[in-house]
Amino acid sequence: MKRVVSIAAAVAMTAGLAACGSNDKSSGSSSGGTDQFKAAIAFDVGGRGDHSFNDASYQGLEDAKKKISNLSITTAEASESDNDQARVNRLTQLASSGNKAIVAVGFVYANAVGQVAKKFPNVKFAIIDDATPASAGSNVEQITFKENESSYLAGAAAAKTSKTGHIGFVGALKVPLIQKFEAGYIAGAKKVNPNIKVDSKYLASDGKGFNDTPGGKAAADAMFQSGADIVFAAAGKSGDGVISSAHSKGKWAIGVDSDQALTADKSVAGSVLTSATKRCAGTVEDFVNSVKDDSFKGGNKVYGLKEDGVSLSTTGNHLSADTLKTVDDLKKQVVDGKITVPTTPSN
Repeated sequence: MKRVVSIAAAVAMTAGLAACGSNDKSSGSSSGGTDQFKAAIAFDVGGRGDHSFNDASYQGLEDAKKKISNLSITTAEASESDNDQARVNRLTQLASSGNKAIVAVGFVYANAVGQVAKKFPNVKFAIIDDATPASAGSNVEQITFKENESSYLAGAAAAKTSKTGHIGFVGALKVPLIQKFEAGYIAGAKKVNPNIKVDSKYLASDGKGFNDTPGGKAAADAMFQSGADIVFAAAGKSGDGVISSAHSKGKWAIGVDSDQALTADKSVAGSVLTSATKRCAGTVEDFVNSVKDDSFKGGNKVYGLKEDGVSLSTTGNHLSADTLKTVDDLKKQVVDGKITVPTTPSN
């Protein structure tokens, strides 16, 4: 009987650890020790390997580890079938496992962060891409970006580069956050070429749109076939499909969140014209460091072009000198307040 009880207890413990991920061995984490400073990250759909904002956010923890030698990192993957309760359970498991700093990647965690943060007032939370009252709390840092501003520069670069006067946009799902990308992209393109044609396509009505590589490829294929020669994707891992499509068609893709000319598969990365990036890694690193040195302050932190929180990458040197000059001029006007970039699409 004692042996049966021991086996049952071991199975239950193993299941509990599997539910929230495991210490990431590549980060140099160890399984024990009281001197560890424990931090965790709960990924959005797409998780590690999305070449986009999940990977960029995780990089922030790796960067923090370079300064915090005793940092132990735990990762927790998400599922397309997740609901709020699943996310609450995931964050609760992480908070009750001794993690002092927990990063929730994506606005879908808003309700879960709000609930769990109240139950664990001594744990500090950061949520990326949400600043709603649902996630607010004295022990919560809301990290948001002006994605419309970097997308504005991406649209301008696309319009200057396009030979057909026809470009495209692929979004994961039609929500305000993703519409910010579309709005900036269209506005920037039309600033350069008022007559440019912009196709827009949203992949799904739920989180599956962030993890649909075949769907991203199909959407881009259709746009290229109809005459577009550049497609910008704000769709997480689905953007891999857009880049793949651009490569197969001899066209251009524009990456998002990370510099995807560096993070995409090397066999297709040469087809990334530029990327509208945001400083996920830097903000996550700053958050973890602030918790470690007791300088944490909750509230919403907003990063735009002025704060160097978003930018347009130039890896590969695919943008002409004239295009770079136009982009730099438009960036200066946005930073100086002479141009206000819209957050909702005009069409």
